[in-house]
Amino acid sequence: MNSTDSATGMGAKLISASGVSLSQAGFGSEDAELAIYLANRPPLDDYPLLDHVKPLLPGELAHIVANTSNHWRKVFNVYAKFLQALAWDEADEAGTWQKYRDKGLLQSGCREALLFSSPVFTQELSTEGCQSKISIVAGKTYAAQLALPTLTWLDAYFAINRDYKVIVCPYLDYRQLSNERIDRLAGLVRELSDAR
Repeated sequence: MNSTDSATGMGAKLISASGVSLSQAGFGSEDAELAIYLANRPPLDDYPLLDHVKPLLPGELAHIVANTSNHWRKVFNVYAKFLQALAWDEADEAGTWQKYRDKGLLQSGCREALLFSSPVFTQELSTEGCQSKISIVAGKTYAAQLALPTLTWLDAYFAINRDYKVIVCPYLDYRQLSNERIDRLAGLVRELSDAR
């Protein structure tokens, strides 16, 4: 499914070539430089109905972790560990991935997002011939359900489309996205960032 360019704003709707509204929903920055896409959302508060991208408020991540399963603690921990491995400026400034998770991850002023909606790719590429945002789809099963650009599988765990800056990686879980695989993912993201 392709979309046309549109202005972004809180709750902005992207319109596909077929005229269908494609709203992005999740946590973090609406103008994220890097977005991780998950197939599920926290089953708490208004998150199941969230229809836009919103920064988390201070303490909101802890609220989600305290009131849901261990699954969400793992997701946030692995995301923060990944940003630390990536040498993400904000994560480096925090000193540890734990501090970044608690004080900055997906909050106002961040450059990342955790999205629960399907990725949207425009037909038109940037002047350099590629997308500017890096999109990471967490989980092969979820990726298989999406209309992604053609991917090149690098191994059993990672796939990439360099033109659209899309990476498929294991799910954000300690066993699936181990420290070694986090480092590999960070390397792939750096490779795509250097191609800008």
